[in-house]
Amino acid sequence: MSNVLTLSGEIIWVIGIVAWYVIRYPFERRAKRIRIVSSRRSPSERVGLVSALFGLAICPAFYVATGFPGAADRPASVWAIVLGTILFGAALVLFRISHKQLGRNWSVTLEIREKHKLVSGGPYRLIRHPMYTSFLLMALGQAFLLSNWLVAVAGLVGFAILFFPRIGKEEQMMIENFGPQYLAYMERTKRLIPYVY
Repeated sequence: MSNVLTLSGEIIWVIGIVAWYVIRYPFERRAKRIRIVSSRRSPSERVGLVSALFGLAICPAFYVATGFPGAADRPASVWAIVLGTILFGAALVLFRISHKQLGRNWSVTLEIREKHKLVSGGPYRLIRHPMYTSFLLMALGQAFLLSNWLVAVAGLVGFAILFFPRIGKEEQMMIENFGPQYLAYMERTKRLIPYVY
């Protein structure tokens, strides 16, 4: 039974990662066509992006493909698979909605695009960075779907290395671009978790 649960969690995770890429791909292609007005790319941002990629994709994919490191395995359970599926599913829904709301304003790096607008509808009504919230939900979903302590930690650490050093720079860039409008927006929203943080 435990092997079936372990395999189920791995299959759900793989389907989730494929769905994540399918969601992102068209937005990534579209973004390349829109002129960048201002960019804050930096080595620390690259480290964050690579860390997130490693923790949320490469490390878990390697584990699913090889079973290494088996020494960090834990028993799979029905409740963990169900919870992981719900969290990962919620991450994908929020990821899609966030991309759709941002439209032409979306960028993988810290950039302001031509005719950039402040988006404050949909999930942006409550939180300023729902796409990061989707990454956090992915990391939590991964921790429950894949029965390995190292993989669980890798996703959360990858998210943290991306989010915490980057968020201040991103918000500063938005303040410089939108001024009082963004400051007012900050007053009525939270960063990551509605009504909490």
